[in-house]
Amino acid sequence: WVLKLTTKALNKGKLEPMVVKFVYSIVKIGLYVLLFIAVVSILGIPTTTFVTLFGTVTLSVGLALQGSLSNFAGGVLILLMKPFVIGDYIVQGNTEGTVKEIGLVYTELITADNRLIVIPNGTLIDSSIVNVTATGKRRLELSVGIGYKSDLKKAKEVLIRLGENDPARDPENPVNVFVSELAESSVNLGLHVWVSSSEYWNAKWRLTENIKMAFDEEGIEIPFKQVEISVTKM
Repeated sequence: WVLKLTTKALNKGKLEPMVVKFVYSIVKIGLYVLLFIAVVSILGIPTTTFVTLFGTVTLSVGLALQGSLSNFAGGVLILLMKPFVIGDYIVQGNTEGTVKEIGLVYTELITADNRLIVIPNGTLIDSSIVNVTATGKRRLELSVGIGYKSDLKKAKEVLIRLGENDPARDPENPVNVFVSELAESSVNLGLHVWVSSSEYWNAKWRLTENIKMAFDEEGIEIPFKQVEISVTKM
């Protein structure tokens, strides 16, 4: 009866199937322990010894599996709180990738170059996690420098046009172009375009290439480092 009520309550909470199965197993084990103690008590056998033995065994196992239990608890928290789900692209420290599987002990990521990374859940739950794809869109930020003699107004118009015409652009957010810095040899312009998360990298590579070609067509100089050497004949 208790197990049926537990299952019904968990299913109403729309939890992950793995969490439902885990909680069900824990409740079932707890009920069996209570049943065993009750039967022993009814038979007239002192339960103090069994309770002490059970506590000692539990403590010993807990100390021996401290790291694993931490990862286990982290897995349960991840499945309950859902800071990320399967298919999300996350960044944790120097590690990043698409979530392939969330287990009770480890989480598996697939990197952009198709490598498999296995991270203990205890590490994930105890550190900052950046969920890149959670909101469905990202702000793409590009920076490009033009020469001081180039037409600044024309360069800004080109960047705005390229940003607005990009197929991955989110039309709900305007394209933003601005002068970010007056550097030693260039006027640096910033370009902000909101795009769908799934097309972020394609949009970045496409816009970078389109900016170069458009600037060449418009005669806008992209300066690069040069060294001038003057030779004086004596």
